[in-house]
Amino acid sequence: MNKVQIGIKENLINFILLVVTNFFVGSMVGLERTILPIIGEEDFGLASASAALSFIISFGFSKAIVNYFAGTIADRLGRKKVLLIGWSIGLLVPLLVIFATSWWMIVVANIFLGINQGLAWSMTVNMKIDISKPTQRGLAVGLNEFAGYVGVAVMAAVSGFVATNFSNRPEPFYLGIIIVVIGFILSLFVRDTEEHIKLQTKSSNNNGPTLSAKEVFKTTTFKNKSLSSITFAGLSTNLKDGMAWGLFPLFFTGVGLTVSQIGLLVAIYPASWGFFQLFTGALSDKIGRKWLIVGGMWLQALSLWMILFVNQYSLWFLAAILLGLGTAMVYPTLQASISDVAQPEWRASSMGVYRFWRDSGYAFGALFAGLLTDMLNVNWAIGLVALLPLSAGILAAIRLNETLPSLTKQTQK
Repeated sequence: MNKVQIGIKENLINFILLVVTNFFVGSMVGLERTILPIIGEEDFGLASASAALSFIISFGFSKAIVNYFAGTIADRLGRKKVLLIGWSIGLLVPLLVIFATSWWMIVVANIFLGINQGLAWSMTVNMKIDISKPTQRGLAVGLNEFAGYVGVAVMAAVSGFVATNFSNRPEPFYLGIIIVVIGFILSLFVRDTEEHIKLQTKSSNNNGPTLSAKEVFKTTTFKNKSLSSITFAGLSTNLKDGMAWGLFPLFFTGVGLTVSQIGLLVAIYPASWGFFQLFTGALSDKIGRKWLIVGGMWLQALSLWMILFVNQYSLWFLAAILLGLGTAMVYPTLQASISDVAQPEWRASSMGVYRFWRDSGYAFGALFAGLLTDMLNVNWAIGLVALLPLSAGILAAIRLNETLPSLTKQTQK
């Protein structure tokens, strides 16, 4: 048996396998991103934005809850088994959408999508952190998120293209069955990281007590200034994304764009998000986490307002790229920052709490976006939601301590 070592280079094959696997995890979300809001209106006659966005609410809450328990489940069963369970549940998603005769079946499909994402995506990111050195965490998370969101983007564009040339259902969702099969097979070849966790725990200089699940929840949510600032930034980011997922197709349909044009705009945002994470995660390992987070939150807000105030396809395209860049500045950096502060013994649990609140943002974003659209209109909904990332950036500027170990000592107050 090979000696267990910590480091990306030392575990390169396993690391690459995890990166490729997460591309297919992200593809499951991208499959729905362009066409499901349109299916709600055209196939099921949903006139209310709140009803049309209900599938995102079910996805967000199920993913958030599963994220919370994923760390504990993984500690008992092992990361690899949880990854495989996530893929097994994912198969239900395209099948339910293909055979749906009522909107409630789409909502249920997205509960299963949330479970799939909560288990599979959580495990790929945790396993990468397990095998990475502390100075490689930003890079590891950046590569993980890059792969996942490129998967979202590619499949958002492909599903829009397939829907334009065939129909909204079932053809795009045949791809979902293929994605699940490939993801499951790849995951069979992934090596578990249990021994890497033991090695990191042994080499940790932590002399403090191991925290209970209740204490980890309180510490991550509000007791620790840095962790709570990170958590609010994560929630605001995905609240914005839940709104974008549900309202961008409706907004761009309202200005007269075709499904193919909408598919490209909806795809370029996560593509930009994924691409720039190749650099932002690694950059945070060098210059620190705090100001990438603050700047990224503010850029997200400004990009949303830009979408509202321009009226040219090329400028919408640019705004979508900037929105992706702003999200990329914070997404891997927030998770790397969590892993800086949390000790190895409770890091997966803290990450689970963070991801619980972060992915609740999907549901809150869809809920608020739907209600605001029904009460006001799509433009007002997008504009008001943009206030959340702006506020999170201000809060992080005031409360967040720099967490990169090489720049400062961890602050846990």
